[in-house]
Parts: sequence; structure tokens; C-alpha cells
Amino acid sequence: MDLFTIISILMVLVSIFAYLNTRFLKLQTTIGTMIISIVFSLGILGLSKLFPELIKFEKDIVGSIDFKKLLMDGLLSFMLFAGAVHVKINELKSEKWKIVAFSSLGVLISTALIGSIFFWVLQQIGMPLPLVHCLLFGALISPTDPISVLGILKKIGIKKSMETTIVGESLFNDGVGVVVFLTLLQFANAGNLEGIDPWGIAENFLLEIGGGLLFGYLLGRIAHRAISKINSYETEVLITLGMVMGGYAVAGKIGVSGPLSMVVAGLFIGNRTYRQEKKEKTVDYVDKFWELIDILSNAVLFVLIGLEIVLIPFTQQLIVVGFLAAIVVIISRFLSVSVLIVLLKKWLHFDSKTSLLMTWGGLRGGISIAMALSLPEEVSWNYIVPVTYLVVIFSIIVQGLTLEKVIIRLTK
Repeated sequence: MDLFTIISILMVLVSIFAYLNTRFLKLQTTIGTMIISIVFSLGILGLSKLFPELIKFEKDIVGSIDFKKLLMDGLLSFMLFAGAVHVKINELKSEKWKIVAFSSLGVLISTALIGSIFFWVLQQIGMPLPLVHCLLFGALISPTDPISVLGILKKIGIKKSMETTIVGESLFNDGVGVVVFLTLLQFANAGNLEGIDPWGIAENFLLEIGGGLLFGYLLGRIAHRAISKINSYETEVLITLGMVMGGYAVAGKIGVSGPLSMVVAGLFIGNRTYRQEKKEKTVDYVDKFWELIDILSNAVLFVLIGLEIVLIPFTQQLIVVGFLAAIVVIISRFLSVSVLIVLLKKWLHFDSKTSLLMTWGGLRGGISIAMALSLPEEVSWNYIVPVTYLVVIFSIIVQGLTLEKVIIRLTK
């Protein structure tokens, strides 16, 4: 099956699922389309005994798409830039130290807690995995997804400082989570500590994060200078598109964090270029273009998450482990947020319900699945991938569908 046919079939499914959600379910787009795609895949699995060609057809389509490559080398750049370009940097500045703490130290604490608790749980149920493999799971499941939660928070009208903290953390912790994951993967691949250079790893960690922030700033400045010399929305859209695609590719080549680069570039363009200059028509077109790209990218991503179910090697035992892992992730999220609040409350103000709101609002998304799929088979791939998939599904459906009610209840 050629690439154009695969893309065409996928886009037809995305449009049908989006219509069904808008017409009947009326849920937040990403959540609704993913639920429908899961139901669709389960329906295909149910009919597979009568019509085996149906399941083969879906497997051929989904199997032809490299989920990890599509997200990490493609959609992620668009989604992070599109999410950041609409965020007001003045609001981020007011909560900057909270965002820095939660998106960096929070990821490290969460990784350690999830990995160690998950390691203990697996030992108790007779399915032990090496500790480093459990820590890898902790690293890939720790980043939260800004896309799933942003629409819900805006709809509810949650307190602005809390919304800014949750969204800001989600924008930046993707990049940090990827770096932590890749660092731990070196340990897992080595099998022992011999040949591992801790100083080299620390240097690489700082280079990727610091380099990503600096490179994103440079990208934003270059694009800003070019845009400030013209007043043509067609060309300006092309400049931002070229900056995102070219910049993300270059970031990967020079060894800095592409996700962090896109977030910083998006914030710079969104606030420096299109909030201070009087080009109303251009601003409107650029905003609408990236809003559409955002919606389309997320619709494709979450439909693919639903369709991927036919390729994941589930067993009854792994489904139980996935449910336990979802509980571990929620508990660890609460503990990691609470620890940081205790450490920082001397200098920063936190609302009394911050831990609970950030715990239930910390939805997991496609980046966790993409990192899990990138694992080599010898690093417990057959265990970590299904468990990650189930945790993400639980997070998006259970937490996503109840988040509005939880927030309203906690903020009364």
C-alpha cells in the first residue's frame, strides 16, 4: 500500500471520527476521537473471526505508520509550537519558578517514585523487571500532555495562576522527560555501570536542555526579524512553518532538545512578534493557521493511539499490571508535586488544592507511547509498551472525562 493511500485512509477516518464526536459525543476533540477510534478497533477485533480480512487491513494500515517517528520527528514539533504560540509569556513569568521546578525537578522525582514503586509492585505480583527498566517506564510516563488538558481548563475557567502552572509545566516537561529517558536508556543498554561516564551524562543532559532553550530563542529571533520586515500573511505563515520544520530537524542534528526549542520559539513568536506589532489581519491569519494545525495534528495523533490497539501485545496479566501502573502513576504524581510544594512553600505561594488539581490535571499523552515504542526489545518492550498504552488510555479517558467535575468540586 503506497504512502498516499495510507494517509488518505487515515484522514478519512480522522474526519469521520471527528464528525461523530462533534455530532453525538460532544467531548473534547482529542478525547472524543480517541474513544471512537478505540471502539472502532475493538469492533474490528470482534468481527475478525467472521471477516479476518478486516483486521488484516487495519493492521496493514497501522503497521505501515512508524508511530514513534511520526510523533517524535514530525507532529510533536507542530503541536508544541502551536501550543506555545498562543500562551501569554507574561502569565508564564508570574509562575516561572513553579513551572521550572515542576517541569525539571518534578520529572526527576516522578521518575524515581514511579520507577521504584512500580519495581516493588511487580515483585509483589511475581513479575519482576530490572530496576532500570522500571525507571525507564517512570521517565517515559512522567511528562504530562498540554494538549489534552488545555481545552478543558479554558472551558472551566479555572484560576489563572493554576491554569498557567499546569499548562506551562506540560509545555516544558516533554523536553526534560525525553532527555531523562534517553539518559536512562544508556544505562539499560549497557546492562551495568561499567563504561558509563556520569560526568559525560550530566554534561549531555545540560547541553540538551540549555542548548534547546538557547536554540529556540535564536530561531524565534531570526524568524521575528524576517517577519518584522514584511506585511504579508502568506509569507509569514510560510516563515513560521519553515522555522518549525527546519529548526526541529537541525536541533536533532546538533544534539539539543527539539521539543524545548519549539516551545521557546513559539513563545517568542507569539508574544514578541504577534502581540506587540499592529498587524491585525496578519495576526488573525497566523493564529488561525496554527490553531488548525494544532487541531489536525492532535486529531491524527489521538486517532492513531486508538487504532494502535490492534498491534499492542496485550494479555490478561498485562491488563491487570496496566491498571496497577495507572494507580502508581497517580500516587507518584501526587507525591512528587507535594514534595516540591513542601520544599518551595517558604518562597512561593501555593493554593491548598494545588497537589490534587495538578495530580488529576496531569494527563499523559502520545509522547509517552512514542518513547515506549522506541525501546529495544531487550529492554522489556513486551511489558512496557502495553502497560504504557493502558496508562495513557486510562489517563485520557478517566482523568480527562472527570477533570471538569473534579476541578469544580475542588474549587468550590
